[in-house]
Amino acid sequence: MSDPLVRRTGSVEATERLGRALAPVLRAGDVLSLSGELGTGKTRFVAGLAHGLNPASRVRSPSFTLVNEYAGALPLFHLDLYRLRTGEVDGLGLEEYAERGALAVEWGERLPAHWLEDALALAFTAGEGDERTIAASLPVPGSARGRELLEAWRSLREAP
Repeated sequence: MSDPLVRRTGSVEATERLGRALAPVLRAGDVLSLSGELGTGKTRFVAGLAHGLNPASRVRSPSFTLVNEYAGALPLFHLDLYRLRTGEVDGLGLEEYAERGALAVEWGERLPAHWLEDALALAFTAGEGDERTIAASLPVPGSARGRELLEAWRSLREAP
């Protein structure tokens, strides 16, 4: 049997379905730290999260806007820190976003350490064609909410 913390998807749609499956467990203040090279499926995964929270969401990469908000019962804030250095992240007002919804942060390794305390880290790797591997871990092992998110990830079904 495969490692339950590693998910493999064989298509863009499967990557989105995996995000959609995780969406119902999210709550305000949750942080998903997404890492991986350009084109590894981070934005497609966030599209699944957004559609899981609000099927009418239209997701686009926030590379040039830094933050996109997707409305729903739980707002989802999609951040892309690719163009920022760690010290520049503090000026984004993350506290206000976290009070209102969940944060999905591409290039999340650039978040200040305190933002990773309760985060779920998802590392994306590209394979052949549209195949993707997504590995979940906790940046801070003792985190209570992080452990809950990791258990939710562990219980997800494999995305076909």
